[in-house]
Amino acid sequence: MAMSGPQKTVVQLVSVVVVMGALAWASVPFYDWFCRVTGFGGATNVAEAGSDEILDQTIKVRFDASKDRGMPWEFKPVQREMTMRIGETGLAFYEAYNPTDRVVAGSASYNVTPYSAGYFFDKIDCFCFEEQVLQPGERVQMPVTFFVDPEIVDDRDGKYVHTITLSYTFHEIDLPEGYAALDKKADTNLN
Repeated sequence: MAMSGPQKTVVQLVSVVVVMGALAWASVPFYDWFCRVTGFGGATNVAEAGSDEILDQTIKVRFDASKDRGMPWEFKPVQREMTMRIGETGLAFYEAYNPTDRVVAGSASYNVTPYSAGYFFDKIDCFCFEEQVLQPGERVQMPVTFFVDPEIVDDRDGKYVHTITLSYTFHEIDLPEGYAALDKKADTNLN
């Protein structure tokens, strides 16, 4: 059974719409995977444990903190930089403070510069893996455990990197369900 000209055109248009929708749906996870594999855009790797190899070469790691517009927290690195051996496990802390009279939830996005170092910067544990919820007036120190992969010294571009900057930006997010109920209860008790 052959299709007529208008039916064939409709089938082709529907096929194009379905394919474009599938590509749009898959683009975000594909881009995320691409960035993690290549280090593109300063995306970092995640490791289960530290490096098995520690070199005598050192590298400087700087820490940067910022907030999205409207994020009410104060947010800063506890230490601005550290010099460590390549492959050595490092531990750094960032401090967040909620000066408001309400519960605030936040999520951190991060990147590494120069971008060519992103592939070699491995985080073992990080506060950025989970949402953070701070009570009114609460101050916390949040750890990040990491290492710089020794393979950086053999990479065409990486071998020229002597300083890496790890940057975090905190964004306010909706409170998790359990916290939202507590926050509403606190509001009604105040009134």
